[in-house]
Amino acid sequence: MPIPPATRQSPPNIVIIYADDLGFGDLGCYGASGIPTPNLDQMAAEGVRFTNFYATAATCTPSRYSLLTGSYPWRNPRAHILDGDAPIIIGPDELTLPGALKRAGYATSVVGKWHLGLGDGKIDWNGEIRPAPVDVGFDESFVMAATNDRVPSVFVKDRRVHDLDPNDPLEVFYGKENPFPEVPTGRSHPERLTLLHGDQQHFDTIVNGVPRIGFCRGGKAATWDDTTMADVFLERAKDFITRRQAGPFFLYLALHQPHVPRIPSARFKGASAKGARGDVIMELDWMVGEVLAHLRALGIAENTVVVFSSDNGPILLDGYQDRADELTGEHRPCGPLRGGKYSLFDGGTRVPTIVWAPGRVQPGESHALLSQLDFLASFSHLAGVPLAEAERADGLQLAEAILGKTDRGRESLVTEGIGSKTLVREANWVYIPPYPGDAFVTNKAVESGTAPEPQLYDLSADVGQRANLAAAQPGRVRAMGALLESIRARRGPVV
Repeated sequence: MPIPPATRQSPPNIVIIYADDLGFGDLGCYGASGIPTPNLDQMAAEGVRFTNFYATAATCTPSRYSLLTGSYPWRNPRAHILDGDAPIIIGPDELTLPGALKRAGYATSVVGKWHLGLGDGKIDWNGEIRPAPVDVGFDESFVMAATNDRVPSVFVKDRRVHDLDPNDPLEVFYGKENPFPEVPTGRSHPERLTLLHGDQQHFDTIVNGVPRIGFCRGGKAATWDDTTMADVFLERAKDFITRRQAGPFFLYLALHQPHVPRIPSARFKGASAKGARGDVIMELDWMVGEVLAHLRALGIAENTVVVFSSDNGPILLDGYQDRADELTGEHRPCGPLRGGKYSLFDGGTRVPTIVWAPGRVQPGESHALLSQLDFLASFSHLAGVPLAEAERADGLQLAEAILGKTDRGRESLVTEGIGSKTLVREANWVYIPPYPGDAFVTNKAVESGTAPEPQLYDLSADVGQRANLAAAQPGRVRAMGALLESIRARRGPVV
């Protein structure tokens, strides 16, 4: 389809839809058959489906940090899974993707899961929260403070807790002992639970019948309803698009599905044959379809680039007894990959990624090696925003590859498992240094990827990473070890 001249001239609207814990094998367009995902399958049929696109980490906070800053998370010692009251980890002088796009006049918004910290120390949940997303490049924000399994279970709009009653102040505490003895927890009142915890972490304050991580009291009017969260986020996202349809705009829609606790809306409860995890993936798919339909209805689809991806690989057992492992059946959330969330293996960081841009991309499949690190430099380029080398951090300008116009992507990239343990991929080779630790992540039924000896895999012949070739190729092991060290030794961003 020829691109209208006006579209060629104007910078595109950019929408990033970011799933939470969605695996490489969870979508129909990536080979899954157990969970219907018609909207994402159609998005892939009309856009570019990537087979070698990576998040930077096998856990959420580090990946989200990289997506927005273009920096490897291990350069920032605070980029690890955060408590619900942690301070913001994006530095005041650190350029972010929305901050760069604002230089070209973009309106910018984040809706959904944040989990990059708020405030600069002890947060006053009953007053102004600074810094917040609106202090690191976003014009407006409507987010959950951390994750849906952590307190506080409230939304934060710009700099304040949304719908908070000043006569019922919100207090939050992270520590070993509950400072609010009158507030029931999963430990003290298991009879009040509608969803049982499955580890020794998810059993603190009970919210909506679900035990969460951390302790809180007050803020009842502001407490979210898990069953309506998808609708709330979707309506906020659509409202922003409607108000800013004249463009250009950037929307970061960070979904909460299929992260635990998996609580679908009534519309999707029982919709799949795979239990709550399957239900919320179907809900996620519906949300994507609604966003694309809204762009079409407003007549702006042909000047909008939409990216769908995930923050890390999948997990079945992650703190609650929701029978996800039991009901998954023959469905393989990682597809052919080994590992999953928390893991050094590819299942932890190689994620489903689709780029949809009617009139800008030719539908098809791309095998380009790409990283979410590259969004900052690449989308800045599309917007016509020049960046100094230091502002690109670790990212590369690969807009042509992200739009599927070339299979030439990165030559190498670094990813990390839990605990900032890093590995390097170069072309089709993956090198994992020796690390101490258990073969499986505690209570998660996921291989950690750690081993006392070096690991070397040829993904062109062994996508499942089963044949360790390190002993047979010591020269390649040395060379890739040196490459990893050289990348780690480069100067990172100031935070």
